[in-house]
Amino acid sequence: MRRLPRALLLQLRLALLVAAGAPEVLVSAPRSLVWGPGLQAAVVLPVRYFYLQAVNSEGQNLTRSPPGQTPFKVVVKSLSPKELVRIHVPKPLDRNDGTFLMRYRMYETVDEGLKIEVLYGDKHVAQSPYILKGPVYHEYCECPEDPQAWQKTLSCPTREPQITKDFASFPSINLQQMLNEVPKRFGDERGAIVHYTILNNHIYRRSLGKYTDFKMFSDEILLSLTRKVLLPDLEFYVNLGDWPLEHRKVNGTPSPIPVISWCGSLDSRDVVLPTYDITHSMLEAMRGVTNDLLSIQGNTGPSWINKTERAFFRGRDSREERLQLVQLSKENPQLLDAGITGYFFFQEKEKELGKAKLMGFFDFFKENDEAAKKIAKEGQLMARDLLQPHRLYCYYYQVLQKYAERQSSKPKVRDGMELIPQPEDSTAICQCHRKKPSREEL
Repeated sequence: MRRLPRALLLQLRLALLVAAGAPEVLVSAPRSLVWGPGLQAAVVLPVRYFYLQAVNSEGQNLTRSPPGQTPFKVVVKSLSPKELVRIHVPKPLDRNDGTFLMRYRMYETVDEGLKIEVLYGDKHVAQSPYILKGPVYHEYCECPEDPQAWQKTLSCPTREPQITKDFASFPSINLQQMLNEVPKRFGDERGAIVHYTILNNHIYRRSLGKYTDFKMFSDEILLSLTRKVLLPDLEFYVNLGDWPLEHRKVNGTPSPIPVISWCGSLDSRDVVLPTYDITHSMLEAMRGVTNDLLSIQGNTGPSWINKTERAFFRGRDSREERLQLVQLSKENPQLLDAGITGYFFFQEKEKELGKAKLMGFFDFFKENDEAAKKIAKEGQLMARDLLQPHRLYCYYYQVLQKYAERQSSKPKVRDGMELIPQPEDSTAICQCHRKKPSREEL
């Protein structure tokens, strides 16, 4: 009787174990890798997060999900049994490439610190348990840090090419010119401009124009920043619309002025920030919001072969081009599924074009051809790198810092401005242990 080759026997044994639901043979807990900002006490984020790379017993990184129910889990608790704190720790998110995303949200501050256990079954993964010496602050604890120390803690990049490009047109910012021009040019009845002044880390605001309801989104990220880091004194204008505003040429007369916007284009001079929906979902992550940049990493839709071969769009009527897109969809339903979910600017068009139902965010991941497949993969990798929450905070701060450096006069609290208070958090006690540096020290 001939014996099967040893290599074939090993393959058969492995296949049988996998079929029996025993992924332990594929993953080595001690060899697996764990890293990320959620393992540092000083990194204060709405949702703290870190990553895990599954590694097999031979030291090779897994490039796809281990078969069966993967028993990774995370346990986060206070170092002191006397400190009872609320911490939400959901299941790890499988990113389907051999890596996992771990998240936890703190609803209170811990003075002694945290113990984070990362487990594979009953075995500790990598260097688990991880000890975060306190204090560890929660999101709504107002305890701003020195800017240099804060940026170092978050590993903020020293240079952002887009910020450098946006400010190239503005070597100097004349605040009086801005005060004279912006309300007249952009604050009309269809305007969506908010005028901000930040002094001594307090935020003041006045609305210019009719459509400024979205100021709550710019308010919340600025308030979140001032809880974490001491911002420079500055006076600036935020465009809340879905389109850039400043189209003057760099060498033209009059010259362009630096309006901060959530969008830009090749022929505009607006200073661009991450959009309101990205920042809002980051701030509200794991609080009933499902479309944040962390949660979607474990919900990337069906495999590519099962995606729908049709272009897809849902959104409100913020531009006339979107209405034209819906009309194209009616004429070519086999190629395009486009719909308006809310009419605001073109209400008279609702009867003609109809109103589409809201779609779940994860339904958007059902896009089509090979070109889209490549775009999706490259975009996914870029988003994982650039749109991590701590990178968004870095980007916001650096835009405000660059702006402040170019101001030719001191910012002021103008007539009509109101102080924007920090949200109340009466359910959690937070005592800031940091020494607040004076303005001369910054």
